[in-house]
Amino acid sequence: MVPASGYPGELERDVTLRNGSVVRIRAIRPDDAPRLQALHSRLSGESAYQRFFAIVRTLPPDWARALANVDYQRRLALVVEAGADADLVGVGRYEPTNEADTVEVAFVVQDSWQNRGLGTILFDAILQAAATRSYRRFRAYVLNDNKRMLDLIGRFTRVESRKTEQGVTDLVFTLAPEKVPGAT
Repeated sequence: MVPASGYPGELERDVTLRNGSVVRIRAIRPDDAPRLQALHSRLSGESAYQRFFAIVRTLPPDWARALANVDYQRRLALVVEAGADADLVGVGRYEPTNEADTVEVAFVVQDSWQNRGLGTILFDAILQAAATRSYRRFRAYVLNDNKRMLDLIGRFTRVESRKTEQGVTDLVFTLAPEKVPGAT
């Protein structure tokens, strides 16, 4: 597939995970919509619920198309490909909020690929891509029982605010200064 106009080829890279597996991270393309549906179909009910906060058994085609079509600036998603068939095993994204310098981030990793460090790598990659595009603040809505995600945000960022209502924690955070591209 020929990448879309404005496609950020500089975000493509191979990454070696803790167990020695090599995966490819790259920006999403519109033709990834069916592959997003396939990834969703391989998620456990718990992983899908933690990502969408609802029971979504199959990712509807119109949702997949909307998620796969980004402008690479205001909206960006990174996918992780693995295996000989380059199946998608993870996706991280940011979306605009009503605050100019703040984007909402979210990601999910296929259950069989969890516990290899991929979530941390994907989280860092999407935050770095956003920071390179001048976004300095991040927001995430995380289910209270998603301790792994809450811990990840707490360990690798500076949490500015944290508010919990009805089982959902709303976090606003920034990168630590040493993680901001171009920071001295």
